[in-house]
Amino acid sequence: MKKITRKHGVALLAIALANFNLSAQDGGGATSELNPLNVVGSKAEAPTLSSSFKTNLSVEDSPKSLSIISANQIKAQGLNSVGDIIDYTPGVTNSQGEGHRDAAVIRGMRTTQDFYRDGVRDDVQYYRPLYNVEQVEIIRGPDALLSGFGGAYGIINRVSKKGVVGEDFTNLSGSVDTFGETNVQLDKNMQLNEKTALRVNIFGENLSNHRDFYYGDAFGVNPTLMYDLGDGSSLSVSYEYLDQERFIDRGIPSGSDNKPVESLKDIVFGDPTENFSTHEAHILRAIYEHQLTDALSGRLAASHSNHDKLYQNFYVPDTWGSAKTNGYDAANGTVALDGYVDTTKRSTSILSYDLAGDFEIAGMTHSISFGAEYLDTDNDNDRYHANWIRSGTNVNSFSDYDTDIFKISELSNLTGGVGTAIYTGNPADGNTTTNHYTGPNRKRNDMTFADIKVLSFYLNDEISLTDSLDLILGARFDNMDIDVSGTSQGSDSDDTISPRIGLVFDLTEQASVYASYSETFAPRAGDQYAKLQDANDSRFDPDSFENLEFGLRYNLPMGLTFSASYFEIEANRPEEDGSTGGSYLQKSDTTGFELQLIGSVTDQWFVSAGYTSLDAKNTSGVRLREAPENVFSIWNNYSVSDRLALNLGIIYQDESKTKDSATSSILPDYTRIDVGANYAISDNTVVGLNIENLTDELYFPHSHSTHQASVGAPINAMLSITSSF
Repeated sequence: MKKITRKHGVALLAIALANFNLSAQDGGGATSELNPLNVVGSKAEAPTLSSSFKTNLSVEDSPKSLSIISANQIKAQGLNSVGDIIDYTPGVTNSQGEGHRDAAVIRGMRTTQDFYRDGVRDDVQYYRPLYNVEQVEIIRGPDALLSGFGGAYGIINRVSKKGVVGEDFTNLSGSVDTFGETNVQLDKNMQLNEKTALRVNIFGENLSNHRDFYYGDAFGVNPTLMYDLGDGSSLSVSYEYLDQERFIDRGIPSGSDNKPVESLKDIVFGDPTENFSTHEAHILRAIYEHQLTDALSGRLAASHSNHDKLYQNFYVPDTWGSAKTNGYDAANGTVALDGYVDTTKRSTSILSYDLAGDFEIAGMTHSISFGAEYLDTDNDNDRYHANWIRSGTNVNSFSDYDTDIFKISELSNLTGGVGTAIYTGNPADGNTTTNHYTGPNRKRNDMTFADIKVLSFYLNDEISLTDSLDLILGARFDNMDIDVSGTSQGSDSDDTISPRIGLVFDLTEQASVYASYSETFAPRAGDQYAKLQDANDSRFDPDSFENLEFGLRYNLPMGLTFSASYFEIEANRPEEDGSTGGSYLQKSDTTGFELQLIGSVTDQWFVSAGYTSLDAKNTSGVRLREAPENVFSIWNNYSVSDRLALNLGIIYQDESKTKDSATSSILPDYTRIDVGANYAISDNTVVGLNIENLTDELYFPHSHSTHQASVGAPINAMLSITSSF
């Protein structure tokens, strides 16, 4: 607890000092008024796509499914993470991420790499804070024009808060919930001179929840300088430092009915001191936007990041040992515990330049964007599996030294990797067992040093064929080289072309329809460059993904926008045939449709709703894991008066599988109800109360595998306060 308290104290002190020092400047700007209607989202301006999306099209004219969640809506709903946003986004659900990273399931595809920041790849495995985010853009369907490799079924892009020239303001917020979790944030913008602004975002948090042993703390600071260079040119330079630590909870086992065992909902299947993750990051970004001519603009983006990540944990495996023994034995009240420690050091530099302009060619208007991107990543990774050694015999009685057997009733006594193990068939007998991670009996370990270089060129043309018909043509070329040394050695080089084509037809001023086709690919090294044995096999081409989508958008008179889309996605993955030594093509087909309704029903009533119907199956006709057939969410915000707004949210998620197997365990369907209120106690201070899971339903939102089902939080409340001055 000393470390948590110290970090939280540092965060509070930094916020206080930043606020004092910046406020002491001669900033003659007007005091910012905090209108509660802006905070809760009602009467908000329609969000627009950021400049990081290589397009001049508006949201209404984009031939793709997308959602934009503003910082105002994030604040009003009490959303604290990317996962919270996903809960209310059609076409996307959460994956467990093994308790130490953001992980999304976009139209049936699990991914940890398809995250972006201002259009720049952000694929390290960590939990991304929202303290410095202006809006979050979630695009469904592969579109390699932006993402390049990856982006198989969609991407999630966070848009950063940037310095605002000509303004002085301070936003200070804090929150505490009924579990004891606290969060404080500072957003300070200061006018340095008539052409320059400094914006500083800082946050600190102590994490807590309903599960035993859980803890966490984080601190982040992100100063950004904005320079107005004149003539339509600007330069934004940003540095971010993150320091995070949290307990890892891998969930609970599934029983003979293939559902999570509800009687085990209060038990943590891990070690209170050995299940944790740490992450430290230094991230530099610069974006230079300039106007070359009246019709042509340029955008140069450069970033460099260093991430140092560690995670280690014990968990209940699906099966273990040569006999493939079940990791959970209900009859004897025992579980197997497997474990590992994994470290990743990743350094990434990305440089890209885009040119965009409008031109008249052959009597038609062309909005053309052309660009190039270079990515260089050094990824050092090692993993040591658990190495259980028993006292007395100095050896584990099982051939699988990664795993040992424990009584569930005695798991609370497991600490520091030391506990009492039992012998199969005789739970009464046992010896002290100690995990060393290293030692003469360890069976597996990996140590890899990967160097990834990607050179890309892309071209996109948005052509106005008529006043009501637009044609979108685009393609991206990627040359990817991966060199690997360490436990696995070798290299892989792939040249790919990812095309896109779309048509948008305006039926009326309020309604349009679109059709689009796009492709993208993913390298055989996987989304974290870990499947190196496949990457080095010349028989295997990259995974490829094809997407066909049809959609409709309609702006209703009262201020609502309705959108509907039907999509078909085919994934092709070469796999090794162990029986023949050859290879075969593993396919999965996903079809479905999405409905989205967002906007103001009346001047007082704002609504955001989405529904997804998904049929995601592999070649054998088995539903893909964590791909529920039906998902529905709705969030309502009603302004009772100029000072008071109430909100109501409902999430429904159908049952889903925990593995791509016909006999897989399942996560039962659930419905969660969230309510809240925001009240302006003055012109510049708003108090919020958000209650999650109002009906106190026991639910299991996601699972990494059969015996690792996450336990959803019971009813809990968060009180927050935001002041602007």
